[in-house]
Amino acid sequence: MIAKLRGILDSTGDGFLILDVGGVGYRVFCSARTLAKMPAAGKEASVLTETLVREDAIRLIGFADIVEKNQFLLLTGVQGVGTKVALAILSALSGDDVTMALASGDSKAFCRASGVGPKLAARIVSELKGKAGTLVDLSGSSAIDGSVVSGGGSSAVGDAVSALTNLGYARLDAASAVSKAAKKIGKDAKVEDLIRTALKDLSVL
Repeated sequence: MIAKLRGILDSTGDGFLILDVGGVGYRVFCSARTLAKMPAAGKEASVLTETLVREDAIRLIGFADIVEKNQFLLLTGVQGVGTKVALAILSALSGDDVTMALASGDSKAFCRASGVGPKLAARIVSELKGKAGTLVDLSGSSAIDGSVVSGGGSSAVGDAVSALTNLGYARLDAASAVSKAAKKIGKDAKVEDLIRTALKDLSVL
């Protein structure tokens, strides 16, 4: 199985790239997220890959980093989520968005992706919500805090997320803003301080 490719980026297309490795051009299917991280044609590039072997074809799926690859593997483990849908999700949502949507149970976030309706989105959240903590650890992103997006941690943090949600903000956006606020002023901050800082991040104030 091919797990990684390094070579010269020959070209990119709608949902794929062609990587020249020693004179052999490999067509690798990717999300928009991965394609955006690739250098200009003619430059050296590398991608982690997952090899899919079927009766009629062998396909390589490429990823810019291990976080996206693990998210892809988790998503394709859900019934009804094939390669095309998983890549659509990873194209529509950032790595942080995927993690926060799962941790907060925000199924609507997944509906941003082409081919994902409310029922499938709900199934994705239902089957993968318990695995959000794993993705938090994998991402290592300062924008994510599992206790914040799940409503845990300090009561002030949970109350701030709930307050913003009640104001009409999507739980994903509220959790992200409060997470950033908590990191700026500390998780022992008062609810009103977290809300005020989060609102500034949401460009309301």
